[in-house]
Amino acid sequence: MNVTRAMGAAMRRIHVGNALSAFGLGFTVPYLYVYVAQVRGLGAMTAGLVLAVFAVAALIVLPFAGRAIVRRGPLPVLLAALVTAALGALSLGLAGNATAVLAAAAALGAGQAVMQPALATMIVDSSTAETRSRAFATQFFLQNLGLGVGGLIGGHLVDTSRVSSFTLLFAIEAAMFLLLAVVMSTVRLPHAPPVGDAPQAAGGSWKRLLGNRAMVQLCVLGFVLFFACYGQFESGLSAYGVEAAGISTSALGTALAANTAMIVVAQFAVLKFVERQKRSRVIAAVGLIWAVAWVVAGYAGLGHGSREMATAAFVSTYALFGLGEAMLSPTVAPLVADLAPAGLAGQYNSAFALVKQLALAVGPAVGGPMGASLHAPYIVTFLLFSLGITYLALRLGRQLTAVQDQPWLVRKRVVARGGAVAEPVAAEA
Repeated sequence: MNVTRAMGAAMRRIHVGNALSAFGLGFTVPYLYVYVAQVRGLGAMTAGLVLAVFAVAALIVLPFAGRAIVRRGPLPVLLAALVTAALGALSLGLAGNATAVLAAAAALGAGQAVMQPALATMIVDSSTAETRSRAFATQFFLQNLGLGVGGLIGGHLVDTSRVSSFTLLFAIEAAMFLLLAVVMSTVRLPHAPPVGDAPQAAGGSWKRLLGNRAMVQLCVLGFVLFFACYGQFESGLSAYGVEAAGISTSALGTALAANTAMIVVAQFAVLKFVERQKRSRVIAAVGLIWAVAWVVAGYAGLGHGSREMATAAFVSTYALFGLGEAMLSPTVAPLVADLAPAGLAGQYNSAFALVKQLALAVGPAVGGPMGASLHAPYIVTFLLFSLGITYLALRLGRQLTAVQDQPWLVRKRVVARGGAVAEPVAAEA
């Protein structure tokens, strides 16, 4: 009972921290390009380099973050990442030349990248197989809500004619990171028992991780997920909408809002359904939903309907992606944790975050040019990627144990004769 109370107290602080960090990011991320290129007058090339530096910094630090989390624990690593990100955000708001802007972006990008696996590992340590899916669903819900609210408020504060308004924005972001560090420093992490058949750790080498066939397959699946969806939101799909479907910039904003609204509205509605299904089948279903989304996007850009019909179809595409995201949040991240040997959740979370960053770096580079000029091939290509998600998910299901694929099995109790209730046991496959 004491462990359960400790987990609940830790989880509440972690969720507050997630909301604060997302709120801070929402303040600045949508306005980075405008700030660097126009407000600071450094041009489109430097602005593009800033976005690239974010990805490169993440790719550099993530391989080391996992081992640091295993050796030091997630909390010290998270606090170091938060301080680094706060310094990067504040420096970015004060930077007046390209060198200073790029250095600040590297610090901010590295800090943000390390936060992800550190917070995910804290969620793992503060949850059980019973509560983990709901914990990650709540995290995703709060992240999207924080990003949306932060972006909305930030948009009313910025003024492209005043550098000081952007300096204020980055200062608020830095303050959010430091406030999060204060909140997180009060967390006392319990350690949840490993799930079902999860092997015990014998070492923290990458060789051991690469020897886990289920984890390797999940990483391949994760790359396709992030490449075919998240890597297209602000690059290929938006370029396709503007060039092929004739979508206005305001309609594009509406589509992004529809995506966030779907996640916020549907997250807990789909959670009960998702919790009772095999994880591999849930991911497979997401592939089919996203395939439908790409068909609808094809109608928006390649059909012969009115502008209003094209806009409605394009907004629906983003909403369908949001539905798939709501189904994935209580599924994929908990599965990464359940595949990790005891004590190595940090390394597995970092490896999966690295895969995500690779996909987010490659996705826009491939999808952007295709979405802008090769309209039909773009739709067909990502329709096939979505169907590939379904295939890879079903294939992954054959590598998972019964408890890893169906964590709700551990909730089943054997009722002994005489009315006594035994401890939870995992059912056989």
